[in-house]
Amino acid sequence: MKGKAVRFVAPWLAAFASLLAGPVASADEFRTPSISAVRVEWRAVLDQLRAEITTQPSIAANFTFASQRRVPSYDPRSRPALVQLNAITSQLFPGIGRSPIPVLLPFDTASYLEARQSGAPEGLSVPRYQASFRPADLFHAGAAGYDAMFALEPDAGDGMPERTFAKPVEVHITGSLLLYDLNDRLGGKGEPVKSLSAQYPDIRRVIREGYVRYAFTRFGVPYVVSIHCLDSVPRLRRLACREAYPIAERFLKALRIAGGQPSRVRRDIASVTAERPATASPDFAYRPSGDIVANSGYHKQGGRADLTAYSQIRFPLAKAPAFVHSQSFGRRADQYPWQDNFCEARSFEVGQCATGFGHQGQDIRPAACPPIKEGGEFCDPRRQAIVAVRDGIVIRSPGQQGATLQVNTQTEHVRFRYMHMNPSAMDADGLLNGRRVTEGEKIGVVSNYLDHPNGTTRHLHFDVQVFTRDGWLWVNPYTTLVSAYERLIRGRGREIGPEPPAAAAVAHAQPEDVIQRLDPQEGGGN
Repeated sequence: MKGKAVRFVAPWLAAFASLLAGPVASADEFRTPSISAVRVEWRAVLDQLRAEITTQPSIAANFTFASQRRVPSYDPRSRPALVQLNAITSQLFPGIGRSPIPVLLPFDTASYLEARQSGAPEGLSVPRYQASFRPADLFHAGAAGYDAMFALEPDAGDGMPERTFAKPVEVHITGSLLLYDLNDRLGGKGEPVKSLSAQYPDIRRVIREGYVRYAFTRFGVPYVVSIHCLDSVPRLRRLACREAYPIAERFLKALRIAGGQPSRVRRDIASVTAERPATASPDFAYRPSGDIVANSGYHKQGGRADLTAYSQIRFPLAKAPAFVHSQSFGRRADQYPWQDNFCEARSFEVGQCATGFGHQGQDIRPAACPPIKEGGEFCDPRRQAIVAVRDGIVIRSPGQQGATLQVNTQTEHVRFRYMHMNPSAMDADGLLNGRRVTEGEKIGVVSNYLDHPNGTTRHLHFDVQVFTRDGWLWVNPYTTLVSAYERLIRGRGREIGPEPPAAAAVAHAQPEDVIQRLDPQEGGGN
């Protein structure tokens, strides 16, 4: 009798304990991301700007640092010097005043203005005031912060060491008011940089996910400077990280306040349940997040469940049906259910996967063209459209195999990358740095380009990056894509599985030694 009582009471105690622990997500409950907002120390910004401007006394009188009283701190009139600065630098960096954080760029505003005041021509050589970096290839400021990209030519920069890599080196910088709260076991690591510690006391250098990253905090704001590189010996066609170090440090030493404007204090954004259609789809089914093909993970590890819908996007293919499946393991099935392939084995570093290596994104295939019926719509299997998932800005230099779409709003700072479209076609279509696209706009077609035409199967590789204190990191887009697809078909999918381990024989998988040799630079193996 006593045993029966215990068995009866135990479930009630467990239920009560779960209530105390707080809400638990059900297997099919999707969540929005948790995002933290930082506060900017604008008084320190003005002190630093005054110090920078007064290095050229002849132009210091052009700036007013006394604030007007009886106006809120976010009112531009409270920071007249910043208004004046934005008016000057917006000629070179359009929209710089939209940034709600101080914009740090390798641009010597004081010397530039002094030269113009002294009668220098309008067409001043900008690299002369940018530590020899070319004019910005990309500058985009929005309600979450700003992003910029500069390049240094192989023979540019006095005192720079010779390097083996023979192409211009692109340097990226991001400053953001918003930080995505990830469960990141590798976050915050790195080594101090003694040559920069006086200027940036908390600066650290770390190589993560194919980039050397310099992360630091200034005026309460997180910034990350990064260069795409390979942690290996120097090569002619691949930038070694050791050759990237002096370029990044030259960039960091040249950073000055170039603009920005205070805004209303931003609040943290809590994770909530994501909206999903109430009506069930009669067809769409998917396996759980993290349920990758058995034995397809690095060292045969499994995937990692992530029920976060990182953004409310439009599905990246124009039409349904479409199918998310691995293109390297298992059956390449153009059918439901979908299956996650974010953590399947690749040589790419992916911190969100248990082994630290993974696929970075998801492979998506459109359905085969149906038989043509009289009066029906013609379907060309080589012209199946890819569309912009949100309104945003394109990040892509000519010739690059990937195209990235960036969203920078009051509530988001997120990137979406598309792979395997033909670079020549993207160049011809003007899918290049700074182009604005609108949600649903056609930006290409599903193709099979991987280093050359027919280099892979015909599919789209799609991935998502969010900004953290370590910079831009890959996160699993699987739940984001399930959510987007449900909106496209106006029906809720059915989660089935997980897949029985015995039923998942690995097929056409690349041997591990081949996986290790894949180029972690853009393109190699996605």
